[in-house]
Amino acid sequence: MTKVRWTRRLMLGLLLGAGVAAAQPARAEVRFGALYPFSGELAVLGDESWRGLELAVEEINAAGGVRGEKVALMRGDAVDNNQAVAEARRLISVGGVKAIFGTYSSARAQVASQVAELARIPYFEMGAVSDAITERKFRYLFRTNPTARNMAERSIDMVVNAVAKGLSVEPGSLNVAIIHEDSLYGTTVGRYQSSLAKERGLKIVETMPYPANVVDMSSLILRLQAAKADVVLQTSYQNDTVLFFRQAREAGFKPRAIIGGGGGYSLRETMQAVGQDVMEGVLNVDFTQIATNPKAAPGIDKFVEAYRAKYNMEPRSGHSLGNYVGAKVFLQAINTAKSFSADDIRAAVAAVDIPDGGTAEGWGVKFGADGQNERAKMMGLQWQDGKLVTVFPPEAAISEIRLPR
Repeated sequence: MTKVRWTRRLMLGLLLGAGVAAAQPARAEVRFGALYPFSGELAVLGDESWRGLELAVEEINAAGGVRGEKVALMRGDAVDNNQAVAEARRLISVGGVKAIFGTYSSARAQVASQVAELARIPYFEMGAVSDAITERKFRYLFRTNPTARNMAERSIDMVVNAVAKGLSVEPGSLNVAIIHEDSLYGTTVGRYQSSLAKERGLKIVETMPYPANVVDMSSLILRLQAAKADVVLQTSYQNDTVLFFRQAREAGFKPRAIIGGGGGYSLRETMQAVGQDVMEGVLNVDFTQIATNPKAAPGIDKFVEAYRAKYNMEPRSGHSLGNYVGAKVFLQAINTAKSFSADDIRAAVAAVDIPDGGTAEGWGVKFGADGQNERAKMMGLQWQDGKLVTVFPPEAAISEIRLPR
């Protein structure tokens, strides 16, 4: 066969192939909102949370999408409360989203979810912890992640069952100080810590709120020193966490134990900013982090592999994992819904029943009447040798807790 004939056949085949492709209808697309603080002081953890949602959607789409349609995410920047409201309205009225995923910040989630509820649009929270969010018992609001009360319970439990035992002292002999940023997030955790500490017989010597955008914590640290605080519980974001450690070091303040409440305490960038030597031994309570026993969190290894492949780095905190797990729970539930109507989506999500230990977070999923996941729980963590590792509870731990004697 001549070269000319081969060329004609090749061109004809390409034209026919193009015609077939053009004749096939484009894959249907269903839109969901992704509302996070992509800019501003919460941007690092907002972006890390988004990455978990993004990975989950890519995995779902590769498996055929939701109800046969490709999932498309429309981003909204919740840089502050006002913007969270405006972006939620835009996603609903202009974007035509069937539901909104978010949001990391409790204050942003509180106001944005109200917009969605009034519009009868499901709102799926996967990172904000304030109990007040679900205490309103909205019809279309669901949250997979644990709450501020869960965080406070775990932190007080660690003081009693890990710190006191590790130091070989009675829990009631420790001087405990509670400090927290004063938004909905820190205030809720701090309030529960105070009440639970009293119930457990702990001695609270200081309780101090401060603005998250604080620029000087020297007077706060002086009060902690004057109170002879043995244990400091801090609920904070990243900037205030970094500031606290820098100024505590400058003042020579070294309590026997520091327990963070997620936020900046879980970020690798925080450790890098203040120094590995400063963060060594610092405790933390947060969502499941990457260095967790995989037997207690099935699927966590698969998530880490997918994260590394896409972003060419290690996960910056466990917020990406939490959003990945939460998004898969919601999207897989929607896949079983009768339609994309709000009530059909709600019915499908409300029926989710995953046993304890059935997710890569290590917990199960069962939503209560208020939309809160009743099987969510927090982990006890510690910075050891430059890594944030799980030390509590024992079944999820990969290392024992290390405390100075």
